[in-house]
Amino acid sequence: MKIDPSNLKIKLFADGADLSDMLEMYAKPYIKGLTTNPTLMHKAGITNYKDFALRALETITDKPISFEVFSDSHEEMVRQGIEIASWAENVYVKIPITNSQGLSSGKVIKELTSNGCKVNITAMMNSMQVSEIIEYLNPSMPTFLSIFAGRIADTGRDPVEVIKESFELINSLDNLEIIWASPREIYNVIQAEKIGCHIITATKDILNKLHLLGKDLEEYSLETVKMFTEDAKSSGFTL
Repeated sequence: MKIDPSNLKIKLFADGADLSDMLEMYAKPYIKGLTTNPTLMHKAGITNYKDFALRALETITDKPISFEVFSDSHEEMVRQGIEIASWAENVYVKIPITNSQGLSSGKVIKELTSNGCKVNITAMMNSMQVSEIIEYLNPSMPTFLSIFAGRIADTGRDPVEVIKESFELINSLDNLEIIWASPREIYNVIQAEKIGCHIITATKDILNKLHLLGKDLEEYSLETVKMFTEDAKSSGFTL
């Protein structure tokens, strides 16, 4: 039975840095928010960070959108974070769980949330990081915890267990939502939904497969065979 993305309990966020793609995803009612990061922005050829963000925010006004700091200095992260948060009410400031030297960003997060900034704590990979960061959070400020489930799975570990452990840690806390980040396939949406994950953020190429949710497998099998047949004809192969 086909599954309508609008009927999913989990919130679908679109991840990307191509402005036209972001606006296309934003226009879909079942997309509830957006995320981006410096790596995606660099790959998209963006050279003016603020200009890109402000152009996106001209249209994206009523759904949360996360923009990441790009400094490795904790002091500069705070300065950048305060400016980024000032751009619009729906902006979440993405802060990596540590800097590149492995030093905790806890104090950065505490200062930003104390200044009224909504944050998205990113690049988290285990429940210990969740446990350690909780003490720095402002319970009155909305906060996302982005657990990179796809990267966890790339190491041969089950991300479901990490997210379940993280849920137990935040169970009694308000204003916290866990994001299943870096998904690798559409099935990850179903996995995240089953364990009660609040949000999953995915790139356009993955979100474009949502129409396959619940598709009849016999029908899909026949479509695949037809594709092989047409491709074989087009190839002009002979034996």
